[in-house]
Amino acid sequence: MPAAAALLTLLAVTPALAQRDDQGLQMNCAGDYFKLCAGADPDSPEVERCFARNRAKLSAQCRAAITAYDRKTGSKGDEQ
Repeated sequence: MPAAAALLTLLAVTPALAQRDDQGLQMNCAGDYFKLCAGADPDSPEVERCFARNRAKLSAQCRAAITAYDRKTGSKGDEQ
């Protein structure tokens, strides 16, 4: 359960993931957070910067979820 709580906190503050309560982002990007950005405080903008910096290293599922979210919401997250 602690991992789930950390994930929900992370996704609640990370625009690239799901600052916006989106299950597709949550499910598809959690592993990428722990693999690439776990050192970043989930309550800080550093997580968003980490995802932007590591965009090419994100899993295909996470990139697809971000793209789908951006299309759905009109966001431009992939231009960060």
